[in-house]
Amino acid sequence: MSSLAVSKAETATGSRPGTVRNRPPLRRRIALIPTVTLLLGALYCLLPVAWVVIAATKSGSELFSTFTFLPGTGFADNVADLSAYRDGVYWQWMGNSALYAGLGALLSTVVSAFSGYALAIYRFPGRETIFNVLLAGVLMPPVILAIPQYLLLAKADLTDSYLSVLLPQLLSPYGVYLSRIYATAAVPADVVEAGRMDGASEWRIFTRIALPMMVPGMVTVFLFQFVAIWNNFLLPYIMLSDDERFPITLGLYTLLEQGANTPALYTLVITGAFLAVIPLVALFLVIQRFWSLDLLSGAVKS
Repeated sequence: MSSLAVSKAETATGSRPGTVRNRPPLRRRIALIPTVTLLLGALYCLLPVAWVVIAATKSGSELFSTFTFLPGTGFADNVADLSAYRDGVYWQWMGNSALYAGLGALLSTVVSAFSGYALAIYRFPGRETIFNVLLAGVLMPPVILAIPQYLLLAKADLTDSYLSVLLPQLLSPYGVYLSRIYATAAVPADVVEAGRMDGASEWRIFTRIALPMMVPGMVTVFLFQFVAIWNNFLLPYIMLSDDERFPITLGLYTLLEQGANTPALYTLVITGAFLAVIPLVALFLVIQRFWSLDLLSGAVKS
């Protein structure tokens, strides 16, 4: 009688002799697959960054003779050598990149704000056609447009100048797309109509009412454009021939080419690549609050 009671108790609790206890359910184990996949993806993306950070601390002799992920002792010397290379041309490249990315992203954000607001609020013939053409521009690789842009700017005698890099960056199809989506969600049509009924001009409605509502989205557009222009290599490579106007990406490429004949320059390339990442990280940390606010507000309003 007692053995029958024990058997029933074991059946109720799900623990029979010879079975594995505390085994996680199949659903829980399947749910871990996305987490593990994301961790592997993060490791894949962060591993090269970790290598650059560690390699930037090594001297030329340590770079090829020590363990890959063992920090070195030559970071300060590397920065000093990089600053002394060609009378500090590296910092001129950094300044050029800051000019291209900062001014280009700002002007592109302004153009995207105007265009996105107009496509979201106003009703006019051909609006959807223009928007569909912009969407096609989002899907078009920049390499396809590089040569036509070079030919157009060559006709205007603007190649090998700062404008040759800035002008093609002003119109961002992806920025206009994001601006229209955000303006549609963030700027109610009733608020615009109320402003018109109060006698406000269209310019005043945009600058005083709509634009403050669109600021988080515009910060996002600015961030994306800044990163894209900062990392751009192909357009400056085609447009520029004077290395004093090179951005940091093209300048490091020339250093890497010279490193094939002068291995000592490898440490300068690695240290320069590490220093070039710092402004992007700093910018992201500064405007992360606005970026998070943008994603949060978009999720609530959708």
